[in-house]
Amino acid sequence: MARNAVTLAPVAPAAPAQAGEGYWRIAWRRLRKHHLAMGGLMVIVVLIAAAVFAPWIAPYRFEQIDLLNRFARPFQAGHLLGTDDLGHDVLTRLLYAGRVSLLVGFAAAFSAVALGTLVGVVAGFYGGIIDNILMRLTDIVLTLPVFGVLLLLGRYFGGGLIAIIVIIGLFGWTVTSRLVRGEILKLKHLDYSDAARALGASETRIIFRHLLPNAMAPIIVAATLDVGGAILTEAALSYFGVGIQPPTPSWGNMLQNAQSYLWTSPWLAFWPGMMIFLTVLCFNFFGDGLRDALDPRLKI
Repeated sequence: MARNAVTLAPVAPAAPAQAGEGYWRIAWRRLRKHHLAMGGLMVIVVLIAAAVFAPWIAPYRFEQIDLLNRFARPFQAGHLLGTDDLGHDVLTRLLYAGRVSLLVGFAAAFSAVALGTLVGVVAGFYGGIIDNILMRLTDIVLTLPVFGVLLLLGRYFGGGLIAIIVIIGLFGWTVTSRLVRGEILKLKHLDYSDAARALGASETRIIFRHLLPNAMAPIIVAATLDVGGAILTEAALSYFGVGIQPPTPSWGNMLQNAQSYLWTSPWLAFWPGMMIFLTVLCFNFFGDGLRDALDPRLKI
């Protein structure tokens, strides 16, 4: 997964433009002014809707073949984006592949952020030797040639959907853990944390009631950027033959299948490549906009 460096200011509400306006309302108002982020969000919504409703909007079944029209060019033989080497409709395959690629992106990002948040909270809250051990573990993971390790694990586990989600998530948590640790280290010494501790609140209550809610900004940004990174990683693994395996379609294995026909049928690589590029770009735009909107020091 791409390791996106996310830098955020402390999560302190900016001076409200209107009386009683809360932090998240201000952030939403600031986000709406970020045109690239809102454009990215709209494209993401369209992509998700297309993936969810693929069985109803796809012109063919994803496994249906048309042997009489193999390698049909776009806009020919009733196939809007052409057909592949087996006569599969490319548009249909793109829609169904989007379901898989987006599922991998969201699930892997969620698992990576959940693991990173757990490590960051424990390290930041307890400190001492626990912090040292967890941060050294983070450093070790960061020094690994991650993509090479992912290739080996993908080959070993056979490239199933669950296996790909798990192995991407297992190596994508390090940036989130550092971000969350930094936030917890700052928040745990603020007045409301000390007051809760003085009133006898348990450690669990302090973490989940007072610390985590105020550390959500960097977690949300990291999760958004990680979705794009996970989609790109899955595509790369599938391109090398160790990701999602046919007949389950993904944008990555569509690219892998198209590499033998780059010169004779370039549209087979163009459409899935364009979908990967567009999706990752839009998640990055949205993530950058979120980062700016949640940082009260920046003017949008």
